[in-house]
Amino acid sequence: MILSNIPSAQALVLSFKAWDVKHIVISPGSRNAPLVLSFTQNPFFTCYSIVDERCAAFFAMGMAQQLQEPVAVICTSGSAVLNYYPAVAEAFYSMIPLIVVSADRPQYKIDIGDGQTIRQENVLEPHVGYTANLRQDPDHAKEIAERHEQPIAKEDQKMLQHFNAMNIKRAVKTAIESRAPVHINIVFEEPLYGTTSTPSVPIPKIEDIKPIPAIEDDSSLKTSWNFWSRKIILIGAHSPNLIEKEILDALAQDDSIVVLTETTANLHHPEFFSDIDSMLVAAEKATHQKDLLEQLKPGLLITFGGMLVSKKVKQFLRTYPAQSHWHIDPRRLYDTFLCPGFHLKTEPNDFFKMILKDRPVKESDYKSRWRRVQQHCKTRQEAYLEQIPFSDFSVFKQLLPGIPKAYQVQLSNSTAVRYTQFFPMHPSWHIYCNRGTAGIDGSTSTAVGAAIHHANPTLLITGDLSFFYDSNALWNNYIRSDFRIIIINNGGGGIFKWLPGHQENEVFHTFFETQHQLTAEHLAKMHGLDYYTATNTATLAQQLQTFYEASERPKILEIHTPKDINAKVYAEYFKFLPQGL
Repeated sequence: MILSNIPSAQALVLSFKAWDVKHIVISPGSRNAPLVLSFTQNPFFTCYSIVDERCAAFFAMGMAQQLQEPVAVICTSGSAVLNYYPAVAEAFYSMIPLIVVSADRPQYKIDIGDGQTIRQENVLEPHVGYTANLRQDPDHAKEIAERHEQPIAKEDQKMLQHFNAMNIKRAVKTAIESRAPVHINIVFEEPLYGTTSTPSVPIPKIEDIKPIPAIEDDSSLKTSWNFWSRKIILIGAHSPNLIEKEILDALAQDDSIVVLTETTANLHHPEFFSDIDSMLVAAEKATHQKDLLEQLKPGLLITFGGMLVSKKVKQFLRTYPAQSHWHIDPRRLYDTFLCPGFHLKTEPNDFFKMILKDRPVKESDYKSRWRRVQQHCKTRQEAYLEQIPFSDFSVFKQLLPGIPKAYQVQLSNSTAVRYTQFFPMHPSWHIYCNRGTAGIDGSTSTAVGAAIHHANPTLLITGDLSFFYDSNALWNNYIRSDFRIIIINNGGGGIFKWLPGHQENEVFHTFFETQHQLTAEHLAKMHGLDYYTATNTATLAQQLQTFYEASERPKILEIHTPKDINAKVYAEYFKFLPQGL
């Protein structure tokens, strides 16, 4: 085993190996050379080189999203670590165990005008589960430390090694137990490139991971559950195949339960309601709006999963709040609906097994109330989609049925994920979107990283701004040949036309919508992807015939839609939908 001769670098590498953190994404640099040399020359680790730090962090996050285990991303000193911050924030709110390791310069070089030097300690503090500020080894380049009168020159090496080892352990353990990003900042003095085959630090011992507590049989919870004749179960972003089929069937058979799912919920049953936005918009604009929304209001709200896409469901449940709200999650409770919540710190499977055991049948017309609204919306949507011109809305109607079964589908923010909310998703798809912060940055990088560890091909559906913003995501050697990208290019930030109060003037076009004439053709050529384009229903149908066929290179399909009518088609849908309800 080849390792850096710097003890703190050895401690980090040996700790990662002990904790089975084996996927290492490296942003090339100089100050992180001791880590690069150690990780790349140890066959236990799989290393990836991503030049752009922002892309590297999202790439690593995409891998961690799929593996459900920590993935490390490593950079040099200076501004490099700041470029990791968007992915760190996304990982924090999406509960993804990303480990950020930043190499740092000695304290005497901070704030004296030295290059690639910033105040790195605690720089990611607001959005990480733990920060480990490792201390510089006194035995490495000791004469330099003494020359600059650094306090570390007088420190005991064994005590410092113990301090560093404990902090590394706490960081990795936090990432695993809390499913949170963590930051390890490690100081290196020159020389940086020395190696050894004999480690000078002990092999670290790992600790047992704290198990998620099992929920006990609670008669008071069961009594409360059985009391309510109007229950909503609302599911946000959720990994596929985690809820047992028997539980889904039991929930579906209860007429007092309405299960609302989003595109990213990855939960399916014919009795569940996936068209939340359409139903709530129709109810909001119905002639008997207040009475209808009161009928749809729950007595008990149960939530689990991550961040929600639908603004409509948040608005509905804030305006017509449930009398009781239970959130099921082993780690966090978000007060999304601005009403007191009861936090059940367990897994959803365990909760529902307990609550549904030997339950009495509850007669209710609650589900039928929602079903009437849904049936109306389906009829109206079918009629509307038959009459609209080629536009963003019609493109999603045409695209979604043709996606092959068992694909991983990654969605960008903002319009891409919102349009999918209007259409049924095939149960075999695994659907993801960076909804933690809901930013447009990093969607492509996340998808590329996620594709590496998914058994089946991956499709990214993205808007033009999100794609161009993250175009360096294509600058790597890890894009699988079965990776597919569909870009909906409407010439700018089309979602801003959805917002009330926008005005068609130069300020809006320049500073909000950001109109442009760019295409992805030359980017595709530069990075070695096959490129296809469509500008109407006929050419799109033609391109889709072969788009998913096996190929030697990844593919991009860019669909150009008319920006002048997209917002109008979208707005008219919400006027058309409630008519007759």
